[in-house]
Amino acid sequence: MNINRRDFVLSGAAAAFAAAGPKTAFGQAPFDVAQGRPTMLTPRSVKPVVISSSNGNRFKNGGTMTCVEKAFSLITKGSDVLDALVEGVNIVELDPLDTSVGYGGLPNADGVVQLDSSCIHGLKKRAGAVAAIEGVRTPSRVALAVANETDHHLLVGRGAQEFARNMGFTIEDDLNTDTSRARWLEWKRRIDPEHYLDPKKRAERGRQVMLDMVREGLLDENHIYGTINCDGVSPKGEVCGVTTTSGLAWKIPGRVGDSPILGAGLYVDGAVGAAGSTGRGEANLFNLCSFLIVEEMRRGASPKDAGMAALKRIAANTIEKRLLNDKGRPNFGLNFYVLNAKGEHAGVSMYDATYAVCTENGPQTVRTEALYEGKPTE
Repeated sequence: MNINRRDFVLSGAAAAFAAAGPKTAFGQAPFDVAQGRPTMLTPRSVKPVVISSSNGNRFKNGGTMTCVEKAFSLITKGSDVLDALVEGVNIVELDPLDTSVGYGGLPNADGVVQLDSSCIHGLKKRAGAVAAIEGVRTPSRVALAVANETDHHLLVGRGAQEFARNMGFTIEDDLNTDTSRARWLEWKRRIDPEHYLDPKKRAERGRQVMLDMVREGLLDENHIYGTINCDGVSPKGEVCGVTTTSGLAWKIPGRVGDSPILGAGLYVDGAVGAAGSTGRGEANLFNLCSFLIVEEMRRGASPKDAGMAALKRIAANTIEKRLLNDKGRPNFGLNFYVLNAKGEHAGVSMYDATYAVCTENGPQTVRTEALYEGKPTE
């Protein structure tokens, strides 16, 4: 058979690319050059892992397992990864002792509990989210139903509640517990002793009262912004994530933070990894950092370095004096939980914090990698 020089060079280049070309997280070339079509990925075995914000290894809702334990157990038994993660965060959503998520979450300025959640299935390329939904203790399950039962990604407010009702969810009149209602009444008493204040003074006073309640032990400083993010990877390398929250304590009714927004409070690419967040949602929304982190990992960054890149961008974009401490640094907390498709993970934070991890060695709460030492107000 005759072959000209051009065909010889092209065939040689194709063979070289196939042998030494870029690899996916699963160790195979993503494109079959000779055939001109994508290859079928056959994942190498991955050590499964589940990571979450620290409350994922704290609350048990009267049971024996925490969120990360439950999710890891289900994943290693063959359950769908996203289903397992939602089962895990349900523990926290239903536990009245956690005032940052689900039932008993701290309410908005009118005393109403409004919840947000999002979820993404990396393998199935599905996503669902709900925002400002009232009356449903487990918004993560409603977000999952949005992903599985609709052609949409985000439902909000009354429409989200009606969808949940139509899907068979129980709708309750009030998700406050005695604790969350008492905290709201105390905040209301302190901020509005004469009924109404000047709007600027009221906003300033509201933040000061919140910080005072933290110092007095009435509020957990980690629960001002609330939230649980939980991400996991299976032995087959299947990556999924879920984020759920009651949002900022005493927020303006209707306020939606980063948690239900794809690319902000959560982002997953099944071939790359997952990232989610807790903390000041407005800072994350402005920078769409979960998407940024996954894209950094796509370019080869480790989970830690990808997360740090996001924190540095947020710090650089925070210029309003009201959002800066005496050192000129952000005066708020923000954490990211990062996992790649190989099972490597990291927790990174603006200031010192912790995150939860569960592997074959069991659940642990470990320190994050912090951009700055200490606390936001120091």
